[in-house]
Amino acid sequence: MCGEIRRWDEESGSHRDAEGITIMGKAQVTTQCIVECFNRGISIAYFSKGGSYFGRLQSTGHVNTRRQRRQCALYETDFSLKLSRNILRAKLKNQMVVLRRYERGRNAIVDESVKMIQICREKISFCEAIPELMGYEGQAAKAYFEGLSVLVEPKFTFRGRNKRPPRDEFNSMLSLGYSVLMNELYGAIEAKGLNPYFGFMHRDKEKHPTLASDMMEEWRAVIVDSTVMSMINGHEIQKEDFVTDLDVPGCYLTKNGIKKYLSKLEKKLQTDVRYLSYIDYPVSFRRAIVLQMDTLVKAIEEEDFSIYKPIEIR
Repeated sequence: MCGEIRRWDEESGSHRDAEGITIMGKAQVTTQCIVECFNRGISIAYFSKGGSYFGRLQSTGHVNTRRQRRQCALYETDFSLKLSRNILRAKLKNQMVVLRRYERGRNAIVDESVKMIQICREKISFCEAIPELMGYEGQAAKAYFEGLSVLVEPKFTFRGRNKRPPRDEFNSMLSLGYSVLMNELYGAIEAKGLNPYFGFMHRDKEKHPTLASDMMEEWRAVIVDSTVMSMINGHEIQKEDFVTDLDVPGCYLTKNGIKKYLSKLEKKLQTDVRYLSYIDYPVSFRRAIVLQMDTLVKAIEEEDFSIYKPIEIR
């Protein structure tokens, strides 16, 4: 049986009810535990040992068909374009802030990367089609990762983004971190009665939760990239925490490395911040994600993209 489904909170020194369960690799959950999770509204997400997202188990009590019909109806309207423009402008602003933050601590210059991101950000403001938006986002991403590559600890070689499989330690951490973040957003989206597979910015893709991908964009640099940089440059993780799998090509975190990384990500998600423009008190990153989904719901129901205010760090 599955009795206590609780986690230990180091900050408060007490146990709290679990908000979700993550299964990585070949770990298993009993049927009794799954039923208990359904009864308590606790989702179970499944990942490969390398962090690839497989899917999740969750009660259907959250489904809101009326809200989802409105969500779908906005897909081919200006709502999609204008919401996407705002989200990507915020994403690129956050990327520039992250680069400048880590530039201060190293003898390196990222002016060219920041300049290119700023140019792309300005171009995005005038885009009139989603593919055009994504083109400038791609150019900015290339410049951003080039900037990170000169800021990261030298022994952790990083020459740009790669995945499926990740070929170095930095990309391995990014891939797993993005999967964890995707899971957080997926759960928050479903909890509000929206459909994670009906996006606005990312076009329909078989078996891919495109709305979760949309809503990830403003958070990637803020939560995942900054955590990876902090751990590597702060010597909180070592080369020994990774392994190159000869059976499944790629570079992956070891069991101990995953434990370190997920612990750091969890602390990050629990960190209180004041980045939301519409409230004047601090909330954790995890709570901020939920509040952002509340504003997304309102924007969809009122068919007003401007209601949604993407997070921008300073």
